[in-house]
Amino acid sequence: MQLTDIKNDWISQFNHPLVIAGPCSAESETQMLETAARMKEAGAAVPVFRAGIWKPRTKPNGFEGVGSMGLGWLRKVKQEFGYKTATEVANMHHVQAALEADVDVLWIGARTTVNPFAVQEIANALQGTDRIVLVKNPVNPDLTLWIGALERLAGADIHNLGAIHRGFSTYRKTNYRNIPNWQIALDFKNQLPNIPLIIDPSHICGNRTGLSSVAQEALNLGYQGVMIEAHCNPDEAWSDARQQITPETLASLLSGLVVRNEECAGFDEELERYRTLISDVDYQVIDLLSQRMKLSEKIGMLKSDNNLTVFQPDRWKAVTEYAKRKAEETGMSQEFIESIFKTIHEQSVVVQNDIMKSK
Repeated sequence: MQLTDIKNDWISQFNHPLVIAGPCSAESETQMLETAARMKEAGAAVPVFRAGIWKPRTKPNGFEGVGSMGLGWLRKVKQEFGYKTATEVANMHHVQAALEADVDVLWIGARTTVNPFAVQEIANALQGTDRIVLVKNPVNPDLTLWIGALERLAGADIHNLGAIHRGFSTYRKTNYRNIPNWQIALDFKNQLPNIPLIIDPSHICGNRTGLSSVAQEALNLGYQGVMIEAHCNPDEAWSDARQQITPETLASLLSGLVVRNEECAGFDEELERYRTLISDVDYQVIDLLSQRMKLSEKIGMLKSDNNLTVFQPDRWKAVTEYAKRKAEETGMSQEFIESIFKTIHEQSVVVQNDIMKSK
């Protein structure tokens, strides 16, 4: 089966947006039942209760989950409170145990998505089942790898598929634990509009700050669900304590989210007018960039004729200072303007290098 042929009607059984919530890790039966009970009492609109049973850790000797024992607690949550249940699987043994425990939703974690052998093993173990299977983006920003994992599942005749955007690892210090890199997720949506996309603000933020804003931004972009970590006592959680919230905080966060319409009667004409204007401006930008590169070619020829290096630090310093000034003058983000100028400068260096090589 081709991934693009899948209809994915499964998400229509849930209210929009779909909310999957619960503790990062199952720690005890008491912890699981208390979290589930308080989510109900707080009025959190959560149809699917999640908990990690097996936890892949970066370093050994850390808490790696309670194992299959926790599946019994997950089943009890389902029986007592009526939630559908969800957990992460990383190999065929996890899949078999989860299926036996009647887990409704399985997700493949970011560390597993990067391994085609592991994904294929999971796909084979799930061959032909009707379970909902969600795939988190890989830890590195690789759209092909993300889509490839879903293609393996579709190839195993798994129909109920979805994707989870949990952000991407970076060596840079940022406000996020995993940078969102929204463009990759939007490219995913453009290529596979039939695959529901769910945001995981807990792993993007890495702490309790910003969860609501990340979730809202995703809904603004047309995402269809939210996966968020909630714990009856977050400060004492055995894993990822900083990014988990109480069931009461979860209920408040969810009630504050604004669900956007994808379409609105009478709105299309005005929207199309602005899009036409944007397309016109985009054309002008491309034309100006073309002129800019032609000037770079002339500079490259002069440097080659005079045996000068392509990269000249003083010029790059002048460009960055100019970019900062223009950002202030126009009221635009300095980071945004600098990133544009950096990209233009990098392409200019490529153009000039090509001229050097040809002479």
